[in-house]
Amino acid sequence: MLEGLIKRHPDGFGFFIPDDKEIPDVYVPQHAMKSAMTNDRATITVEKERDGRLRGEIIRITERAQKRVAGKFTRVSDNWGIIKDEGRGWGKDLRIPLDKSKNAKDGELVEAQITQFPDEGNFEGEVLSIIGDASDPLNDIKRIVIGSNIPEHFSKETLAEASVFDKNPSEKDFKGRKDLRDLPIITIDGATAKDFDDAVFVEMTDRGFHLYVAIADVSHYVKVGSSMDKEAYERGTSVYFPNFVIPMLPEGLSNGLCSLNPHVPRLALVADMHFDFTGEMTASTFYEGVIESKARVTYGEAQELIDGSEIEKLDHVKSTIFHCADLAKVLMAKRFKEGSLDLEVPETELVIDGAGNPVDVIRSERLFAHRLIEELMLAANVAVAKFLAKQEIPAFYRVHEVPDGEKISNLQKYMENLGYKAQLEGGKLQKRLTRALQEFSGKPESQIIHILTLRSMSQAKYTPNNLGHFGLGFDFYTHFTSPIRRYPDLIVHRLLKNRILKNSSYNLMSEEDLTTAGTWLSACEQRSAKAERQIQAIKKARFMQNLIGESFEGLISSVTKFGVFVLLREFNIDGLIRLDDLGSDKWEFDEETLTLIAKRSGFKYQMGDTIRVTVSMVDIEQGQINFVREKSASESTAKAHSSTKGSHKAKSKGFDKRSESKGEKFSGGRGKKDKYSFKEKGARKSGAPEAKKGKKKYSDESYESRPQRSARHQHSEKSYQKDPYQKPESENKSATSQIRSISSLVKNFTERSNSSSSERSESGRDYTPKPRYASLSDYLDQRKKGPNDEAKSESKPAFRSTENRKNSEKRRSSENDSGGVRKARSQKSGRGHKSR
Repeated sequence: MLEGLIKRHPDGFGFFIPDDKEIPDVYVPQHAMKSAMTNDRATITVEKERDGRLRGEIIRITERAQKRVAGKFTRVSDNWGIIKDEGRGWGKDLRIPLDKSKNAKDGELVEAQITQFPDEGNFEGEVLSIIGDASDPLNDIKRIVIGSNIPEHFSKETLAEASVFDKNPSEKDFKGRKDLRDLPIITIDGATAKDFDDAVFVEMTDRGFHLYVAIADVSHYVKVGSSMDKEAYERGTSVYFPNFVIPMLPEGLSNGLCSLNPHVPRLALVADMHFDFTGEMTASTFYEGVIESKARVTYGEAQELIDGSEIEKLDHVKSTIFHCADLAKVLMAKRFKEGSLDLEVPETELVIDGAGNPVDVIRSERLFAHRLIEELMLAANVAVAKFLAKQEIPAFYRVHEVPDGEKISNLQKYMENLGYKAQLEGGKLQKRLTRALQEFSGKPESQIIHILTLRSMSQAKYTPNNLGHFGLGFDFYTHFTSPIRRYPDLIVHRLLKNRILKNSSYNLMSEEDLTTAGTWLSACEQRSAKAERQIQAIKKARFMQNLIGESFEGLISSVTKFGVFVLLREFNIDGLIRLDDLGSDKWEFDEETLTLIAKRSGFKYQMGDTIRVTVSMVDIEQGQINFVREKSASESTAKAHSSTKGSHKAKSKGFDKRSESKGEKFSGGRGKKDKYSFKEKGARKSGAPEAKKGKKKYSDESYESRPQRSARHQHSEKSYQKDPYQKPESENKSATSQIRSISSLVKNFTERSNSSSSERSESGRDYTPKPRYASLSDYLDQRKKGPNDEAKSESKPAFRSTENRKNSEKRRSSENDSGGVRKARSQKSGRGHKSR
């Protein structure tokens, strides 16, 4: 028998994840699932089938993971109501006695407590609270937070503990600390950031670079065993949604006392490092310090300075920024040379209005300023990991294991289908993957290759076993730089202090305790990421609901046996074309080539193909979007012609529509594989107004996937850029012009409004967020207008230039822990993102 976690599939079967990581996951058929729900702990028996696969049966459920649920209440009788299992994650609908329903009305969103699980009889519960109208966008996050079991409110004990601290540290707190308040140390962060984990300073030496990375000393205030500590551990991480955050620590600490705010003294744990001119670390030391940030610099401002602009208010720290940039370039070059993967997938962000409605979907911009901070944080994380490894104590690492061989083999087969002949296996895999990615660079398949490579990666996790970090190419790596919003970093701070201070108040943890913590905190991270993805999906579905019936060009991002997923180029939103909506032919799925093949016509759907689709349906509650394939002009003409002939036949001897549909032919091929720009501005329909080129504005948004930084700083200004996969304009213009919809033209423009002086930098650069439309109705109104109508409008919005930025660094780095390597984004190597 085995102990472990259950993951329930919507179709009823599930997978068992053993506690013993040496044992592979076990398939559990539907009849053997009993009443298990996702993340329940269970004991199972296992049998090996003839093909070698493991099949399990649940013997007993030892711990229930979900005791609170949120859903739509429906009255079904005079005595009962139900909360329907819409997501099919419970296995049964939850019955609610009416006398325990708090008089909930049909269709209302409620929070319920499960009082009786199905293995004990009926699946029953009681309503704890009525959230409100299920269709209200403001209730989206509440539903997901409850369903994800994410703690939202702090206890009275925790708030009381947080309230005893002063707003600033006192002189007695400085005792025994190194005073760095005279250093021109700075923070570089997003324009709307409030919790500053890290500050940096770099100076040049005759042998290279001297780097100070000062990290908020959260462990000084949050003591082991305190109520604050217990709740922080339970949360594991801060959770970032659009316009909303659930912090790991009370606001007084996260945005106040612990945050490295400018011009006030703050306690810090400092990584003090020296590098030679090749980027090799020659020395490192760690100590408690006192700092005072001399400037709160935004990413956009840092980029402006690096590109040669002048910002008067930052003159006193300009040299610091330049030296940081110089060191970051050296570190980045060294890292990629040694095999660190550089994966990129376009990232989008939602602009949400006050009513919770998505009014725009825009692309985050990657600046070198993001990479700058990321590289310095990576260096600090590596230095701490190496130091702890030398102490011969149980330590806490961030590990990313080598990808599964079968996944790499499948990736190899797909690349071979696209003409790539070199082998991925053998030698250093990171370097072979890098060469493959470079081979596809600039080709239509490039984005799909990046996506498939990410999917082939393993899941990063926390553990006391140092297994290295495959994606980053590091032998030693940990998370040290974000203790305000990540509990693993707090553990690392305590371990580090135990060694450098020899202070027994910062106790070491046993390997067993660290293993338990690693499992829990990795699960918290995944819980947070899943909740953030769910909200993104729901808001995107709400956005597309208003575009049902509209057609867009897309890219096939995934092919399955039940249909194809298409990524819309205009919004970077994907949806499903179900098999039944692909045409009347019968389809076969080729798992090796990830292709759907029509039996009669031979028509193929393959990842990377371009296709025009029409939005047909959305399911807001599940965050699902459905498309139907838009037929080509020649196909539609042929069908119309044959329908006309059929109507004449029908008058005399009847018309068999089925025979007509069987004769339908696809216009064939893999689709036009022109390169494209996600926010392309170069191609316009005839008669469209010329673009007005304004001064380039840099985004102060962090380069994060997901979730944490992107939601956290979502209001910073976006400026759009050419897609990295786009052809030169001369090659692409004519093809794109023919397919560009009016909606694409409308999205070339952005409404600008005057901002208050407090929202502008002293240099006059405006970093305030500017959604292109005040509401979705404005966007829909513009779709109805032709481009010339908009040009004649009295309040014509300004056009955002997409000219390539001069002197800026455009390479994207990344690491996705749900796939391994993905956008380090502003993660600052752990800094802005929960990954890495």
